[in-house]
Parts: sequence; C-alpha cells; structure tokens
Amino acid sequence: MMSIHSKLILIVVLSVVAAAAPNLHQSPQPTAIQLAHFHHLHLNTTDPAAAIKFYTSKFDCEESPFQNQPAVLTQQSWLLFKKVKNAPPWELTSSIWHFGWGAEDMKATYQKQTEMGTKFFTPLTDISDILGGTPDSGRFFYAYVETPDHALIELNTSSNHRFGHLHLFSEDPVAAGEWYAKHFGIPVRNASPATRFYRDHQIGPSASLMMDNVNIIIYPIQYSKKAYATHWTKGQTAIVSTKGRVVDHVAFSVDNLAESIARLEKEGVKISAPVSTMFGEKLKHAFIEGPDSILIELVEGQAAK
Repeated sequence: MMSIHSKLILIVVLSVVAAAAPNLHQSPQPTAIQLAHFHHLHLNTTDPAAAIKFYTSKFDCEESPFQNQPAVLTQQSWLLFKKVKNAPPWELTSSIWHFGWGAEDMKATYQKQTEMGTKFFTPLTDISDILGGTPDSGRFFYAYVETPDHALIELNTSSNHRFGHLHLFSEDPVAAGEWYAKHFGIPVRNASPATRFYRDHQIGPSASLMMDNVNIIIYPIQYSKKAYATHWTKGQTAIVSTKGRVVDHVAFSVDNLAESIARLEKEGVKISAPVSTMFGEKLKHAFIEGPDSILIELVEGQAAK
C-alpha cells in the first residue's frame, strides 16, 4: 500500500506556487551574464547498457555517444553513466531528490507507461489544490518512476514532454539559490524565505532557478526528514554527499575552465578536484562542492551532440 508521503510530493509546479505564495520576494535578475550552462547528470549504475535502454525507451531522449562513450542526450544536456560493482545508495538523504520530464497529458502518459511495465514509486496523483484550486480537479498531476537503480524520475503536467527539471534539498534553500546565482550567474526565478507547509509537510523556504532549459528547484531538507523518515538512520541529521550515490553529481559547462576554477577558488568555493583531462585529453574537467554537499563537475565546452 502506498505510504502517505507519496501523496504529498510537490514538483515543478513550485515556480507557479511560489509566485502566489505569501511573503514571497522576487529576486532581482543578475546583471552579469550567465557564467555556466547545464551540461549533464552523472549516474552510477551496475549496468550502463540496461540503464541507457531504460531511459531511451521511457522518456523523450536518445542514445548518443559522448566522447565515444555510450550516453543519453536529453535535448540540450546529457545523462552520463559510470559502471559500479555494487548497487549505489539511493535513499533520499542527499541534496539531489529527483529529476524529470514533462507530459502534456499525464493521464494518457501514465496509462502508456503502465502498459509498458514501468515501475512507479508514486502513482498518478492529483495535486491541483497546491495552487489554491479545487482538490482533485485535474489541473495538475505528477507521478514518480523508479528506475532499476532506484533513482526517482518525475513525470508531471507540462506544456511539453522534454527533460525539464532537477529538484534539490537544502538546509537553507534561499541561501543555496543565492549561491548558484552568485557563482554562476544563474537567474533566480523565485525565492521565498517563508516557512510553508502543504498537507503537514514543509515545502518552504524554497527557491527556483532557470539554467538554460532546466528548472532547478530547491526545497527544505525538513521535507525529506518527514516524508522519508525511514531513509534516515538513527542519529543522522546532516545531508550526505551525493558522491557515490545513484545520482552522483551534476555538471555545468564553462567557456574557460582554468579561469573559472581560479575565480571560484578566490570566491571561497571548495575545489574538490583540480583541473585535469580525460577521454584522451579531449575534455577538461574539475570538481567543486556546492551547497549541502552536492558534487558539481565543471567541464570546458557546451553540451553539443
């Protein structure tokens, strides 16, 4: 039987909800140009070939090589895969909650996925009342797909069926949003410092940023601690690092990696791994640590096919 928390998950609709929420302040758009672009999500899996087949058969994306390695292209960015010996941890105690695609007709999409044998962590759920409307009015639906590696993929009501968002947890969502805006010039769409609850689960403070075609949504970690209480071990209070987990890290691209690392280091950002090369020196990359122990890879050059 589905647990109560699976009924309570708010997704990409955050941007609309935040705009109507009380005590919301609209953050000013940065005057500087955007300094980075969304490049990829890096997933750990025991079977990369099976993972690629799963994503390309379920969602709007295609198999396409990245630096001559099997990968998945999602319109403007990538899913990259690392083969690991043991199943990676997936419990929702890190800063990465889920990522997702849209659907113009969620009922039809859910039916099609069900007929395909897709496993759902959360079935089709109507949360239209989150917008202040009538409950179960059919205005907004979501569902969570559970991948073979236990990553969560959200499908939600949208004007398109493309890859569209990354949902994060944070101890301080507003400060986390400001961190991305400060260091990478990512436009902040909405930020609300108000503590807010939806059906007894904390969904505010919150923040939302738009990086290219990807909406980065940030929720308070208190949501996870109540909704996914069994995922937290006894005595555990801190958000764990994303490194080594099913969604290992997020990657941004920059025009000049050496200059970007030098700038970030001067700004006090923790450099987890210095600039190095891979794929026969065809790709320059480095790692930094973002808010709430999220691992961020920086690569030189945009996410071209």
